Amino acid sequence: MQYDQFIKHVQSFAQLDSREAAETATGAVLETIADRIVGDEAHQLAAQLPKQLGEYLYGREGQNGTYFSLREFYERVAQKAGVELTLAPTYCRAVFAVLNAAVTPGEFADVKANFSEEYEELFAPPA
Repeated sequence: MQYDQFIKHVQSFAQLDSREAAETATGAVLETIADRIVGDEAHQLAAQLPKQLGEYLYGREGQNGTYFSLREFYERVAQKAGVELTLAPTYCRAVFAVLNAAVTPGEFADVKANFSEEYEELFAPPA
């Protein structure tokens, strides 16, 4: 999936008013994923994404992920995106839905394996 297509889908899923908001949401979620999952897995995910998106996931190769709750995941996304906490779940669900379509099923399953059951709502198919 190309960068423009990825951002367009995030904007559509999240019902965001602008491309810039979709880019901000995408970056915030990808950076938070990189914080949460094993660095080598983040690197493998990045390899399947457009270069502009993959950049958010590089830099932690060889490191373990940091455990934090789903609520903290949302808090981190909101902080990185500079938005109210109430918007973070929408951002997250949109980016995870587009990731699911953008990478191979095996890679998406590998990413999912880095998250506890608490995060299940992020992996649900979009409505």
